[in-house]
Amino acid sequence: MLGVIGGSGFYTFFGSDARSVNLDTPYGEPSAPITVGQVGQHEVAFLPRHGLSHEFSPHTVPYRANMWALRALGVRRVFGPCAVGSLTPELGPGAVVVPDQLVDRTRGRLDTYFDSGGIHVGFADPYCPTLRSAVTGLPGVVDGGTMVVVQGPRFSTRAESQWFAREGFSLINMTGYPEAVLARELEMCYAAIALVTDLDAGVDVGAGVRAVDVFAEFEKNMGPFKQLVLEAIDQVASDRVCEHCLAHEGVELPFDLP
Repeated sequence: MLGVIGGSGFYTFFGSDARSVNLDTPYGEPSAPITVGQVGQHEVAFLPRHGLSHEFSPHTVPYRANMWALRALGVRRVFGPCAVGSLTPELGPGAVVVPDQLVDRTRGRLDTYFDSGGIHVGFADPYCPTLRSAVTGLPGVVDGGTMVVVQGPRFSTRAESQWFAREGFSLINMTGYPEAVLARELEMCYAAIALVTDLDAGVDVGAGVRAVDVFAEFEKNMGPFKQLVLEAIDQVASDRVCEHCLAHEGVELPFDLP
């Protein structure tokens, strides 16, 4: 089974024929019931990251519950569509980017399942190369870039934005961490699909980023963006062949994965 975790404005994926699944986890309830439908040859589980009505801000999303619930349902490969700001004028609103690197600038988020047992996962390349290739081969998609994940819910100051740009980061987001590392701990393939909604404060000399403009841009592009996710799913092989994301090979875990 494949998984799709929808970002801001991406609250539904299937029609009324999809089945709904309510799951509880050792980490509480996920953001919303999971809907399961069919996309081509794949059974797909969809979960809106922020809830059905955007109840959860980036720093309050139940990330551990979300990823655990998907794994317990049978998901082993996950696409994470998300809204991002651009830190470079070359990537304007409407661009779709598949990042290949991540920088964590969040704080205080629960970002591991392993509070004991000395378990350490490799995270040098945080995204699954097999899933990434399913998206990067589609027309108009930008291949690669570093996404810096900030705590939120506020947007960056101009000085922060300019600092991130000088470091060579190209995208800025509030939800990409710890989602990606929790997927790795659960040995799930994961790839982010980023839709640029705005130029960040240090790039755009105007009024800075406003939430109302971000949501409007995301809504404007939602139809084509959902279609791109559907096309990406069609590019995924029926059998999982990736070994890059099997983080615990040869390691005895303190508990069984769901």
